[in-house]
Amino acid sequence: MMKHTVIAAALLALAPQAFAAPETYTVDTDGMHASVNFKVNHLGYSWLTGRFNDFKGSFVYDEADPANNSVEITINTTSLDTNHAERDRHLRSDDFLDVGKFPEASFKSTSVSREDDEGEYRVRGDLTLHGVTKPVEFEIEQVGAGQDPWGGFRRGFEGEIELKPADFGMNYDLGPAAATVYLEIHLEGVRQ
Repeated sequence: MMKHTVIAAALLALAPQAFAAPETYTVDTDGMHASVNFKVNHLGYSWLTGRFNDFKGSFVYDEADPANNSVEITINTTSLDTNHAERDRHLRSDDFLDVGKFPEASFKSTSVSREDDEGEYRVRGDLTLHGVTKPVEFEIEQVGAGQDPWGGFRRGFEGEIELKPADFGMNYDLGPAAATVYLEIHLEGVRQ
């Protein structure tokens, strides 16, 4: 019995990460240490960029078993902001987001797998936009993790989702250069 106890203690000392429980994080939107941005090509000449000012999210992180990892994000689509009021009104209209009918967009992961030992992960999940839910897949990368100055522990990730608005029922034609929108996600979470 003593031998088994000594072996178990040695394993715990040598590999604490292997026995760590999954950690739950709330995305820090109060301090705006997170963002959901987008960009779309404008006429093939430049990029039009914007963001959603109001969103919330959470994620679970398990270093030992990425299969336990998950992420959820809910976006208030009325908070779209491209720094141009007339364009924002058009993007909120029924030509695009139709925010009166669909005031929220959301993403919920269905699986997460580790891509490498450098902090890259492949995320699969369901994206709901404009009332349409579609499976999407993208890579995220861990930016960093550690203690913050206020006594908490934070962890951050970034990733990009490519999507075609037409796949979500938005068929307003802006030309072939604008057929793909790139949704950039930067999440800094506070461990709960």
